[in-house]
Amino acid sequence: MSLRIAMETRQDVLVVRLQGELDHHTAEELRSKMDEALRTSSIRHIVLSLADLAFMDSSGIGVILGRYKQISARSGEMYVCRVNPTIYRIFEMSGLFKVIKFRENEAEALLILGVA
Repeated sequence: MSLRIAMETRQDVLVVRLQGELDHHTAEELRSKMDEALRTSSIRHIVLSLADLAFMDSSGIGVILGRYKQISARSGEMYVCRVNPTIYRIFEMSGLFKVIKFRENEAEALLILGVA
């Protein structure tokens, strides 16, 4: 299975919706696309919508943490939302929820970031 990446910019927030598998085969594509979006705009925050993400391995965790560090350096925040139970468990076990904030849906995250 592959990874489908949909990105949308709302003011200073990059909304990233992932569908499929985020693993060592697809992590570089996500890294590249997100880095390009961060490089060419005034993005300060990221919202990751993961309802349709079926699988994620340590490569995916690495990509997410790397983008979190970039956003933190800009005094921004990263939110993850619409996480299915399998991916939620990976976030819990890896400790990602200790640094990345969770919200039920995109609208809630965008509201907190002042964009909704």
